[in-house]
Amino acid sequence: MPSPELRVILPHESLGAAEDLEGGLRLLSEVRDGSLGAHLRLYRPVPTLAFGQRDVRLPGFQRATTAAGAHGFTPVVRKAGGRAAAYHRGTLVVDHVEREAEAMLGHQARFIRFGDLFVRALGRLGVEAAVGEIPGEYCAGEHSVHGRTPDGTLIKLAGTAQRVVQGAWFFSSVVVVENSAPLRAVLADVYPALGVEMEPSTVGAAEDTGVAGVTVEAFTEALLAEYGQEYRLTGEAPA
Repeated sequence: MPSPELRVILPHESLGAAEDLEGGLRLLSEVRDGSLGAHLRLYRPVPTLAFGQRDVRLPGFQRATTAAGAHGFTPVVRKAGGRAAAYHRGTLVVDHVEREAEAMLGHQARFIRFGDLFVRALGRLGVEAAVGEIPGEYCAGEHSVHGRTPDGTLIKLAGTAQRVVQGAWFFSSVVVVENSAPLRAVLADVYPALGVEMEPSTVGAAEDTGVAGVTVEAFTEALLAEYGQEYRLTGEAPA
C-alpha cells in the first residue's frame, strides 16, 4: 500500500504571534473543505505567550498578560486546550492537519502517536525522552514529552494540543529545542499572576539534556526523517 502524501510547509519567517495562530486555523478550514490535502507546517515563532481558554477566566489574567509583555512575549489566546505556554525562535511549532471523516474517533490515539513520534525524532539526535506528565510542569498534560538534565532534573521538552472539527483535525505541537532561560523567566512570572502552580525548573529545552549538536535545524531534519517513514513528503526540504 503506497504511503499517504503529506505536503511540508517551512515558513522562512514567523508572520507574528496572532497571525501564526490564525494561519493554522485557515489551514484547518481549507483541508476540511477539501481545497488542500494533508499538510505539515513547521515554523520558528516570534516570542509568544499562548494562553488557554481557562486562563482567560482567571482573575489574574490581565496581570499575566502584562507580565508576558514585560518579558518581550506577545500574549495571545489559542483555541486549543491547556494552560499558558511560552515559545520563541528556539522552539519549533509543528502543525499537522489532515482531513478525516470521523476525526473525533482518533482523538486520543493521535496524542499517543505524535508523542511517540517526537520521542523518536529526539532520539535521532541522541536525546533520551519519554511521554508523560512531570510534577509541576507548565501547561500540564499526560502526553507531554520530557527529558532529563545531566543532574537528573526532569524537564518538559514538548507540549501537544488538538482541535477537531467535522471532517478534519489539527494537531499542534511546540518542541523546545534551544534557549530555555527566557521561557523559564516569563513563565515564572506568568503562572503566579494567574494563581496557578508551576515549578520553573521543569521548563527546559532539548539542548539542556547535555547532548551536543542539538539545534532547531537538526531537530527539523530528524523530525522530517521520522515523518518520511510514514508519509510521502512533498513540498519544501530543510535548508
